[in-house]
Amino acid sequence: MQEDSEASSECELPVDEEHRATELCLLSAAGPHMRAFHLAWFSLFACFFSAFAAPPLLPVLRLHLGLSSLDVAHAGVVSVTGTIFARFAMGSACDLLGPRVASVALALLTAPAIYAFAAFSSSPSAFLLLRFVGGLSLANFVANQYWMSSMFASRVVGRANGISAGWANAGSGAAQFLMPLAYAALLRLSGSPSFAWRAAFLIPATLQVIAALAVLVFGQDLPDGNIASVRKQELKLNNQRPSIWVVLREGLGNYRGWVLALTYGYCYGVELAMENVVAEYFYGRFGLELQTAGMVAACFGMANVISRPAGGVLSDELGSRFGMRGRLWGLWAVQTTGGLFCVLLGRMKSLPAAGAVMCGFAFFAQAASGLTFGVVPFVSKRSLGVIAGMTGSGGALGAVVTQLLFFSGNKYSKETGISLMGVMILACTLPIASIYFPEWGGMFCGPSKSAPFSEDMDAGGEYHLLK
Repeated sequence: MQEDSEASSECELPVDEEHRATELCLLSAAGPHMRAFHLAWFSLFACFFSAFAAPPLLPVLRLHLGLSSLDVAHAGVVSVTGTIFARFAMGSACDLLGPRVASVALALLTAPAIYAFAAFSSSPSAFLLLRFVGGLSLANFVANQYWMSSMFASRVVGRANGISAGWANAGSGAAQFLMPLAYAALLRLSGSPSFAWRAAFLIPATLQVIAALAVLVFGQDLPDGNIASVRKQELKLNNQRPSIWVVLREGLGNYRGWVLALTYGYCYGVELAMENVVAEYFYGRFGLELQTAGMVAACFGMANVISRPAGGVLSDELGSRFGMRGRLWGLWAVQTTGGLFCVLLGRMKSLPAAGAVMCGFAFFAQAASGLTFGVVPFVSKRSLGVIAGMTGSGGALGAVVTQLLFFSGNKYSKETGISLMGVMILACTLPIASIYFPEWGGMFCGPSKSAPFSEDMDAGGEYHLLK
């Protein structure tokens, strides 16, 4: 108890035995927990802004870069293809290097490509490269979730993950809203459309660099320090070095990670796919102007401010009342509801109805993402980064599959593709029922009486104790 009280005074927030915060104080910047929280969501917000800066300006970019419909479709695919592998690699990097260094390195490596696009681009290939690099930056999401899971205790980890990612994901909505406005303002000032859109792209690149430098200067990996110093202390005590092969084996061998990767592909993955097509959907189907379509599309991404945090909070509340069974049932119910809204969205024929259904779809799909990462931290402690990376990569892969199946080429109209995507959501949510934890049970089965709880997270299943 004395050690806990000392840690609490040092950390400025009440903490558990592992010095993880047991409260989430959104208006606080107390170090290291809340400082990490605010740095995590802001740095990922900048990456989302960069990754989705191009779609709202597509009508302009089509003209100036000579983009065909096939180029735009391919760009939507490549924007999420690279992040499949980048997110998996980011998970391992977080386990070995810490979320701070991994996050900063990725942001500073991808920002120069956006500057180069603004300055030199003149062809469809440059546009495809921009979308690819922007997609790579979204791997920062894994560092965000790893950081929150390391800083906050089990009773609040769902809401910490949900709120930090939700506020960050709103960067995509902010891009849909602000990029057309920035372009219009710069066009009025300069009178040159080419200068206006190029100058507008300097905004997301600069924001990304500023956020990365803030993380580097003010961030801390773990409650007790940066991961390098903590690992040195562990090495002195245990005379063992962390092995990437052990971390990978434990993560890849846990089937729960694969199930969560699949289901995340059809909550967050469809969100990514919608971000690529939603502005054009309203622009083409209902004849809206560019800025108006961007504002309507922005509602989809901006819903993350409320919806994903709501999913994290719901996961924690269901966990405190019903244990892991509550978290799993909540995830299934919310994601299934999102799938039903998605089916309806493609069948709407009036603008007000489509807007209302889109908002419902956005809320439930994004809340399901928050509920997913209310389960992820409990799968494995040793391989937390790998599990988070697998799940995040599953989201990106789901977006690629969805884009290729329903929004590439002329096989389906946008509205038909959206409805079919909803059917995929319903089908790919069902495997949640297969997730089972011996200590806590699953959706249909209680805990195993023959599986005693082990304090060793890596023995018998690698679980955290729900509180």
